[in-house]
Amino acid sequence: MKLIILAAGQGKRLGCEQSLVPKVMRTAHGKPLLKYVLEAADFFPESDIWAVVGFMKETVTDAFPGINYAVQNERLGTGHAVMCAAEAMGDIDGDVMVINGDMPLFRRETLAEIAKKHAESGADCTLAAFEAKGEIPPFGHIVTDKDGFVKAIVEHKDATEEQKQIRLLNAGLYVFRARALFDALPKLGKSKASGEYYLTEVPAILQAAGGKTAVYVIEDETETLGVNTAEDLAAVEKALEERLK
Repeated sequence: MKLIILAAGQGKRLGCEQSLVPKVMRTAHGKPLLKYVLEAADFFPESDIWAVVGFMKETVTDAFPGINYAVQNERLGTGHAVMCAAEAMGDIDGDVMVINGDMPLFRRETLAEIAKKHAESGADCTLAAFEAKGEIPPFGHIVTDKDGFVKAIVEHKDATEEQKQIRLLNAGLYVFRARALFDALPKLGKSKASGEYYLTEVPAILQAAGGKTAVYVIEDETETLGVNTAEDLAAVEKALEERLK
């Protein structure tokens, strides 16, 4: 299995351009966000890890010289980032895990369990999800069929009022059969609203081709916290402090 880490973001809402570090190099509890992701994924050999970098990429490549890199010169969404990784990785078989580099709270056990779940499911994709217990945050809503497989991931801003009540939400962690993923990427459409390509469209493309996407539900909702704003960073720091108690 290979690992793709999405790490090209600027972190505009964090003020990273002013602080002269990319988002994944912002620190939480004394370590860069990306460091936590790599520690959780320490069962991957460095030769099997590819980070997609862009903004101030040398800051990342100098800090973590042992892994592989793909460059996303134009940041056109998560789907486009994985396209850049696919081009750099070349023709590979087996499975590939995709994770965001600004989500430092995923535990090693979670990454290992979703990989195990994927191997057992026989699906083309297994995505991590969580059940919102309180107010429903604006994450992607997961629409499933009668057998529990994913029909689509509907972004909150695009969801109907009925879909906005779906509490099963996308956690931003995936395992794909590499060939199925790489075959689906050229079929991604560009969003009319943002001009970006979204990885969340891949499950629907897989289903249309007769493939299946399974769901792995994460029990601890705090693992799904990502960092987009200063408030997010504070929440992540608080969660890390709680873990150390």
